Amino acid sequence: MSENKEALLLKLSNCVLEMEDELVVEVANQYIEAGFSPIDGILEGLVDGMQEAAKLFEEEEYFIPELLVCSEAMYNGLNILKPHLDKNNFGKNKKIVLGIVEGDTHDIGKNLVKIMLEAAGYEVIDMGRDVSCESFVDKVLETKADLLAMSTLMSSTMGSMQRVIQILEEKNIREKVKVIIGGAPISLSFSKKIGADGYSSNAVEAVKLVDELLSV
Repeated sequence: MSENKEALLLKLSNCVLEMEDELVVEVANQYIEAGFSPIDGILEGLVDGMQEAAKLFEEEEYFIPELLVCSEAMYNGLNILKPHLDKNNFGKNKKIVLGIVEGDTHDIGKNLVKIMLEAAGYEVIDMGRDVSCESFVDKVLETKADLLAMSTLMSSTMGSMQRVIQILEEKNIREKVKVIIGGAPISLSFSKKIGADGYSSNAVEAVKLVDELLSV
């Protein structure tokens, strides 16, 4: 007798959380063969597991090596489930430009946000680290992005975020793109002060914030 949907969703989640990068393929195939919804498998199974892993990272129970294997397990599961998706129901048709501001080369948090956003169905244009203010704005223009997400771990580079928003305003495109910021020194009050649309303290909250701002 095949397992019920909830049991398989829990297994998918646990495979990601427990770094079972081979077992997740077997479970994902079982899930599909049982005829269950691939979008639920992704969001309530794989992404749920990655969210739990992200929480453990925040609590310093997991570190970078564990996160990398968790994300590998998640992507292995995605490779099984994604081909079965109705593209109209999964791809959110929303573009996000993501990067770390000029002067900062710390990118672990940014990479985790990227993983979570892609798993949630967003198209992410990753600009990497040490990105100039002008480059952010140019990429938003070039891609017609719906949202710009910037982060930094250094208080000395926070001013670049404000400058990016100023340039967006000068080019009369600020109203066309949502802007969110994050990183260790960033706060909600700083976000409001520079005119950003929102702030998140971690990858899990970032996805919720993006969903809210883009109303998906």
